[in-house]
Order: sequence, then structure tokens, then C-alpha cells
Amino acid sequence: MKLDVLNIQGKSTGRSVELPEDIFGIEPNAHAVYLAVKQYYAAQRQGTHKAKEKWEIARTTKKLKRQKGTGTARAGSMKSPLFRGGGRVFGPKPRNYSIKLNKKIKELARNSAYAHKYSTGSLIVVEDFTIDTPKTKEFKGILNNLQISGKSLLVTSELNRNVYLSGRNLPGAAIKALNETSTYDIVKADVLIISEKSVGQLAAAYDQN
Repeated sequence: MKLDVLNIQGKSTGRSVELPEDIFGIEPNAHAVYLAVKQYYAAQRQGTHKAKEKWEIARTTKKLKRQKGTGTARAGSMKSPLFRGGGRVFGPKPRNYSIKLNKKIKELARNSAYAHKYSTGSLIVVEDFTIDTPKTKEFKGILNNLQISGKSLLVTSELNRNVYLSGRNLPGAAIKALNETSTYDIVKADVLIISEKSVGQLAAAYDQN
């Protein structure tokens, strides 16, 4: 599996890169991707919601009315959930929403996301580049040269501060280092741009496993 390497002008460099078959050539597992995305969303929840129950409400416990003869149900406290301002029955409590996934499932999900981008023609390999000073206009020009529209994700071998600062204000553009890229990041992007060096790192990481 080979893919041409483009430069930041959007033209071929005359080189091609060998894509790891065990990553980009597998049959995407949709359920594994679903679990990984579900785990990501669950991790974003703070879980700090809290509603007071009857015993936590600070209200009078004085008998409201006589027990019988009123024609209505008996009531012994203003803390009752039946009254406005009373406690809540089975209200939400602080909890941890995080989901645990096995390492193999997470790896399968990430590889499936890479494979899907390759199979749908949404994968671009660019030569490694840097930007001397942070300029949003320069990064936008690179995206235009690559003829990218919609949401894009640039995966670099390591986070370059100037490149990151140049693209962070562009709507729909994301820049991540390879070791910080999640399945959700890949799935969310319409086009995946991966640096030439990152492909080699992906292959090396897979061989180690």
C-alpha cells in the first residue's frame, strides 16, 4: 500500500510512502469505533450534578395540618417531594461516567478509523514542514493548496508550537501530535492529513506491539 507524498504547495514530491497494511488495510470495525467514541464522550462529563433529597432539605418539620378530616392526603413535613421546594425523589448524584476499554479494542478502533480514511480517499500524506512564525494566513494557504474543504486533522510526529498556533483559530482545522491523536479526533475530521514521519512512527509502534 503506497501513497504519494505531497508538499505544502499541494504538489507531488516524487516520493511515495509505504502504509502499514495491518493498520490502513484492515476491515474497519464499526462497533469498536463506536465504543471508543462513546468512551471519549463519557470522559467529557464532569458528573458533578446533584439534587437534594428529602433528608438534605432545610425546612420546618412542623405538622402542616391535622391528620384527618381535611379531605386531602396527610402531610407531616414541608420537606416532602410533593411540595414545591421539597426534596427530590431519586435525584442525580455525583458519579463517574468513564468507561473502561481493553487496550486491544482501543487499538482496533484507532486502526479502523485510519483504515476508513484510507479506503474513502480521505487520507493525505504531506512532507514534514514547519512554520517560522505563527501565521494563520500561512496555514490556511497550505490547506487551500491541498484543496481541503470541511473539517481537517493534521497529525504530526511531534507537536510543533508554531504550526499549532497558526492553525488553532481556523474553524474546522485541528492539529495533533501522533501520540495525542484519539479515535474520536480521526473520525470527526473529514480529511486526515498525516506527516511523512508520522507514518513511519505508526509502523514502528505497530511492530513493537
